[in-house]
Amino acid sequence: MPKIKTKRCAAKRFSVTGSGKFRRRKQNLRHILTKKSAKRKMNLGQSAIVDATNEKAVRRMMPYA
Repeated sequence: MPKIKTKRCAAKRFSVTGSGKFRRRKQNLRHILTKKSAKRKMNLGQSAIVDATNEKAVRRMMPYA
């Protein structure tokens, strides 16, 4: 059985935490920032955990994570 390749697009977007969950970056921090409050922008800068409904798909893209 050959090795499974990791999807490079997923490897660049997700990282694994110590407990085995996937960390992701939040959206909406690229442009149109003037109408967003400073509190909202600071919160968007922090990382988030991938939701349980999407975790199976991410795990399939990163088999060795």
